[in-house]
Amino acid sequence: MTAPLAGIRILDLTSVVAGPLATQMLADMGADVIKVEAPEGDAPRHTGPARSPNMAALFMGLNRGKRSIVLDLKKDAAKDALWRLISSADVLVHSMRPQAIGKLGFDHKIVCGKHPRLVYAALHGYRDGGPYSGQPAYDDVIQGQSGIAALMAQMAGEPRYAPMILADKTCALAIAGAVCAALFARERSGRGQFVEIPMFEQMVSFVLGEHLFGHNFVPPLGPLGYTRVTAPWRRPYKTKDGYLCMMAYTQTHWRKFWSAIGKPEMLSDPRFDSIASRAQNIVALYEIAGACIASKTTDQWLTLLRELEIPAARMASLDDVLTDPQLAASGFFKRATHPSEGEIQFTEPPVRFDGASTISRRLQPRLGEHSFEILREAGLSENEIRALAAAGATLGGGKAEAAE
Repeated sequence: MTAPLAGIRILDLTSVVAGPLATQMLADMGADVIKVEAPEGDAPRHTGPARSPNMAALFMGLNRGKRSIVLDLKKDAAKDALWRLISSADVLVHSMRPQAIGKLGFDHKIVCGKHPRLVYAALHGYRDGGPYSGQPAYDDVIQGQSGIAALMAQMAGEPRYAPMILADKTCALAIAGAVCAALFARERSGRGQFVEIPMFEQMVSFVLGEHLFGHNFVPPLGPLGYTRVTAPWRRPYKTKDGYLCMMAYTQTHWRKFWSAIGKPEMLSDPRFDSIASRAQNIVALYEIAGACIASKTTDQWLTLLRELEIPAARMASLDDVLTDPQLAASGFFKRATHPSEGEIQFTEPPVRFDGASTISRRLQPRLGEHSFEILREAGLSENEIRALAAAGATLGGGKAEAAE
């Protein structure tokens, strides 16, 4: 089947994690993603272990499926080239602050005014119109500002960031979804639009999905914070030989669990006899269940709980994930021979369309690898391309290009 976004061209002016991850997902869905980079390259090109310059580990994980062009947008010639690229693009996405992109001359009002069919997506730290508008923002800042670090303090005893780039990756999903929605709207209306994705507001919405809790009502019917999620005993249960992740939730789950472990009296305990009563006494519930689980090995529990159809799994380390039998059987981890980096490993896009993967055949681009190729597609002559390169406004990363 044809990839869902085949024929869509995306100009990717994003950097670091959120934007590049979003455009990698869009590339995996078939879009032609052109990564526009400064001469020094995107920061992740220099983050983590590497086999060659500008191709470090973090970059490899976020930029599969793209073409790279170097444009020094501080130079007028490079700005002119970008305008040529915009004329044939369906989407422009960037992660610059509004004042920075405006200073370069590519504010959304100007660009969309010239190209009304363009979908212009901007990842901002904060939604326009508030006191934080235009301020810089990174993942750690947004995790702290949106309540995540304080929620971690309830569990760990001190504020912590989640041990992953949670805000950036969540916003990457928002970018990808918003771009697809705007493209769908364009199919109906014939017009593109400006899409603003603010990190702070996105993450506050994400956090409060469950944690607004009692404050969904006015006046509040209870505190902020979903009590089940913040309960101290909500953690992997210790078994005789490891840890078990179990999620008994429904009335049927708990009835089967209490009966199987020889505690039928718990079925009529008023603290735990309904979803509502369990929610009110969740700390005690998890503490009692945890004490019971400590009596058997992890394998013993998995055998029993699978028979009872209660969701459960062994706690896995990152090493365990790499050898997980489910992921192996479904072909989730892929390997390829990269032209400059040798054998590499990456994850297949989790979503399948009509039962098939849509993973891009392109691997991660070297810095400026496709600069001249893309400029030719935009209609620039060989003389114009040579002039851009001589002025330092672009850089070719391919062997053939470097020789010209």
